[in-house]
Amino acid sequence: MARKKHHLIAHIILILFALVMIYPLIWLLMSAFKDTQEILTSGRLLPKAFHLGGFTEGWKGEGRPIFGTFIVNSITLTLPTVALTIISGVLVAYGFSRFNFKFRKPLFAIMIGTILLPNTVLLIPRYLIFRNLGMLDSYLPFWLTAAAGVPFFIFMFVQFLHGIPRSLDESAYIDGCGSFQILWSILLPLLKPAIFSAAIFQFIWTWDDFFQALIYISSVDKYPVTLGLRLSIDAMGIPPWNQIAAMSIIAILPSVLIFFGAQKYFVEGIATTGLKN
Repeated sequence: MARKKHHLIAHIILILFALVMIYPLIWLLMSAFKDTQEILTSGRLLPKAFHLGGFTEGWKGEGRPIFGTFIVNSITLTLPTVALTIISGVLVAYGFSRFNFKFRKPLFAIMIGTILLPNTVLLIPRYLIFRNLGMLDSYLPFWLTAAAGVPFFIFMFVQFLHGIPRSLDESAYIDGCGSFQILWSILLPLLKPAIFSAAIFQFIWTWDDFFQALIYISSVDKYPVTLGLRLSIDAMGIPPWNQIAAMSIIAILPSVLIFFGAQKYFVEGIATTGLKN
């Protein structure tokens, strides 16, 4: 009985904590069905009457590109960034974990050290490099940065590969497989949880990124959703908060759907480090 009582109390506390955490999202969703006047003057959670004007008018854009343009821009920006992050991360991690070459340990230590550098330290040098290369106002800075490798994900892949027995590589090598065939046929299927985890993290980080998009992108027709939402606030004296709330709901849907769709692999990738020797 005492254990059941403790479990009940623990569940009640967790439910209350979850409600506190999810309340802002519920308020945002309810605000999308209100008008701006009600949002500013009423403290009610539920709207007096449900209106779809926030979604219809917010999608149209009112003098700026329709919100669908920002969604397409975010997809164009995010998907190649995620793909290049995974490709570069897996290849670099494969080299560090499975090959012995000169200066391997110092190079790996330097790579790990870069994780400690704040992004603000790298912002100005990166901006100057991409400006001199004529790549501003495009998505190339994001794609090339991902193609160069993200140290956090490289380290995660290395740790995962260290948990996979080398005997699998040796058996495949005896059967005539080359290095890339071993990676493609043997290791990649086992890396699936880590790959999904990296993809989810990078997708959410890139999709939600505001600051770097503001630095590198200046054309309104290339804005991702984060800058598109900010444009709604700058466009007029009294921001249409119901439209902003409605478009915010649409903006966060891809991240939520991807997280829950790949939750199984995400949890597995976080909870494990691959096969054990």
